[in-house]
Amino acid sequence: MSSILSVQNLNKSFGNKHVLHDVSFDIEKGHIVGLVGPNGAGKSTIMKTMLGLFNFQSGTIKVDGQTVTPMKHEALSKVGALVEHPGIYPFLTGWDHLQLFADGDHQLIHIQKIISQLNMDSYIKRKTKGYSLGMKQKLGIALALVNFPELVILDEPMNGLDPESIKDLRDLIISETQQGATFLISSHILSELQRLAQDLLIIDQGRIVETTTMHDLLASQGKQTIMLMTNDDKRARDVLKKARFKMTADPRIEVVATDDSTMPRVLKTLVQANIDILDVSRLEGNLESSLLEVLKQNRIQQKLAMERAE
Repeated sequence: MSSILSVQNLNKSFGNKHVLHDVSFDIEKGHIVGLVGPNGAGKSTIMKTMLGLFNFQSGTIKVDGQTVTPMKHEALSKVGALVEHPGIYPFLTGWDHLQLFADGDHQLIHIQKIISQLNMDSYIKRKTKGYSLGMKQKLGIALALVNFPELVILDEPMNGLDPESIKDLRDLIISETQQGATFLISSHILSELQRLAQDLLIIDQGRIVETTTMHDLLASQGKQTIMLMTNDDKRARDVLKKARFKMTADPRIEVVATDDSTMPRVLKTLVQANIDILDVSRLEGNLESSLLEVLKQNRIQQKLAMERAE
């Protein structure tokens, strides 16, 4: 599948401070990609640079094959974005904003669809000076989506949103992806990002330290397990241990899934031992703990490399 966004060997400095170091990655069309890392890692800087808001010292940025620079923005017509706070005029209504920024035919239908999906109907005709933080955030998201973008860049889109609004946003992102849109999302609400993102870019100290999928990250950290209930849990544990399955310390039957074949092998082993399986579920790991482990290992490797270089 072709890439909608390609960043290669991107370097960015603020004065003497080098903040992005040879950043390279590609994003495939139709994917939801999470950009994650600690505060100050460079997430917002990458997004602003991709949008032509910052100059950069070297490297290339291409959207659907077209180069983007601070002086060359044509490719950004395919991009919708919300970075930091939405730019809102206080004496215009939310509806006025959407009409002002909308281009092309059939926009009224599309505007109304976004308003409904984000549950903005009750206040969209009111002036935005009276909007709450969450209302403004939803308007900013709507503005990012109003022109049918092929690529959507969202920086902390869940800020100020209540749980119901977060679910509405999640459903909208999935719906837009099914229509062919691609999303790059940075968020500190990792539990929500875990539900959404298929791919991950992990950044630390201005460097991409890992490019992976959500599934592979959780699996690589040993965080996916299979929980079972049987008619004889004690015997089931003994049978699985004897078959050399890796078990957790949980007193229940919890097997570490080392790959996609683990579950069928576990079930086959128990059935062959004439043990009745009453319930089975797959438990995915936690993105937060997996991310922290990746960052920890990366910093250990950096420290060792520095020591060897001395």
